[in-house]
Amino acid sequence: MDAGSTEFAVVLATADGIESTVGCSTHTSVLEAAERAGMILPSLCRNGTCGACNAQVAVGDYHFGEHSDTALGHTPPPGAVLLCRTYPRSDCRIDLAYDRSRIFDAPPSVHSATITALETVARATMRLELTLDPGESAGAQFDPGQFVQVQIPGRDDRRAYSLANTSNWDGILELFIRLQPGGVFSTFLTREAAVGTPLLVHAPRGAFGLHEHGMRPRWFVGGGTGIAPLLSMLRRMAEWGDPQPARLYFGANTEAEVFATEAIEELAAALPDFAAEICVWRPDDGVAWTGFVGTPVDALRRDLHGVGEHPDFYVCGPPAMVERVEDALRAAGVLGDRLFVERFSAN
Repeated sequence: MDAGSTEFAVVLATADGIESTVGCSTHTSVLEAAERAGMILPSLCRNGTCGACNAQVAVGDYHFGEHSDTALGHTPPPGAVLLCRTYPRSDCRIDLAYDRSRIFDAPPSVHSATITALETVARATMRLELTLDPGESAGAQFDPGQFVQVQIPGRDDRRAYSLANTSNWDGILELFIRLQPGGVFSTFLTREAAVGTPLLVHAPRGAFGLHEHGMRPRWFVGGGTGIAPLLSMLRRMAEWGDPQPARLYFGANTEAEVFATEAIEELAAALPDFAAEICVWRPDDGVAWTGFVGTPVDALRRDLHGVGEHPDFYVCGPPAMVERVEDALRAAGVLGDRLFVERFSAN
């Protein structure tokens, strides 16, 4: 324990009712204390920016360190924290929004993989398919909604991308990547990568995912490549024959940025009660866009009127879009326990 600090008992309670207690000093973040106790909690940036380690302090005093204003949304509920920036000032109980199965007992493993498909699917968006090398693992095993970190061999940089497909024994991982001007991985993809290029993949992780609430409908809202984990969830629903009604709202700035339409059509054919709305904010001049003009938030506000029981909402996209969705749902009286979000930042 750090000199001059006091250690407190922090109870970490997962959504499936499992409680674990770790000792945490006033100079140690809860995330770090959990790792020292052998619990690798979902996290990514570790500097208060991405929001991946969000949780809810139910009981106890704590210091919440410096963090991004967008990591928890602009109106987070009382007690909302990022575990990488949370330091106890008393014994605490912290509620985690995921089951114990999302917590690793050791750092995620690293596997070698090969690019088996690389294609431009929309303006500034690429589809990357990786296949884990034989013998590296028992196929590609992950929960829908999780992400992987991809690393170029011989370099330290890692980039996190959500998986768009579902678990499979063939070791295939499907990613949609928004190209960022000057981005390390974006530059690699456009200038160096090709089918057959090797990459390293850090094992899937993350707390975003489906929740079982009986027959309650599920509405999915995605912006840009934020559709990837939503596709994974919807594809899992199709594979398992889930009967819940489902809607997908997919937003792009222009029609040139729309992609995954074939995957959406396949979902429409596979799911018994599914509807999709592709939303284009600003159609290009001279192009007759016949779909919805506006943002996914605009379409969502339209459809929230007259809804009986509120569905569960799964939202993934840039922080600004997620915040607007949260505002719309709050105005419609949607309870917080029916909203599950994943914010992402540019890589």
